[in-house]
Amino acid sequence: MVRTLLVRGLLLGLLAGLIAGAFAFVFGEPRIESAIALEEAASAQHAGSEHGGAGHTHEHGAEAVVSRPVQKAGLFLATGLYGLAVGGIFALVYAGLRGRVGPRSEGGLGLAAAGVAFVAVILVPFVKYPANPPAVGDPETIYGRTVLYLVMVLVGLAATAVAAVTARQVGAGPWARWAAAVAAFLVPVAAAWLLLPSVNEVPEGFPATLLWEFRLTSLGTQLVFWAVFGALFGWACDRAARAPRAALAAA
Repeated sequence: MVRTLLVRGLLLGLLAGLIAGAFAFVFGEPRIESAIALEEAASAQHAGSEHGGAGHTHEHGAEAVVSRPVQKAGLFLATGLYGLAVGGIFALVYAGLRGRVGPRSEGGLGLAAAGVAFVAVILVPFVKYPANPPAVGDPETIYGRTVLYLVMVLVGLAATAVAAVTARQVGAGPWARWAAAVAAFLVPVAAAWLLLPSVNEVPEGFPATLLWEFRLTSLGTQLVFWAVFGALFGWACDRAARAPRAALAAA
């Protein structure tokens, strides 16, 4: 059964990743192009002021080591590989959750687990450390920023585990269990939001509209992935669960 779930997760993760890649291509690439244009203009102006106008730009365009057309094609490769990896991990976690926590129906559990994963792994770190387009962020601080982001991911996962344990221990009605679970989730997350250092490396004069359009598109890409994957995975699990019952009824 685990092998079947794993294969299902890999294939549907790949499909959801490609769909999310299409969303990112349509809505995200124009923002990236605009950010790159701003970065190259600022670089040319800076280099020109230092070398009497004989400046150069960052290599984001056609003459870059990896050209923009190749980068655009690589977007689908990246989202497809992301979908494969996430789909496989999700399937293994789902196999451990079945019959233990969450909705009893296969489809309901798939959707609920995907929704929780989106909140814990994507939304929680995004609120504290949102994505930035090219030209935003100091390359020398990328290691520290990556570590902080991963810490927020771990906080989201730990808060989810605490919320699940809390909900199981509350013996009152479903509303009380939900309230206790939400509180148990929000307390460590809010503490991390307040205690972890902020990162604000947006250069002065960078268009706020472009910045937030890019960030919302980045979040939207993840939302599309998890919504599509959760719906497909839940539907496939429900369909597989109904097949034996339909065969018995036909017999």
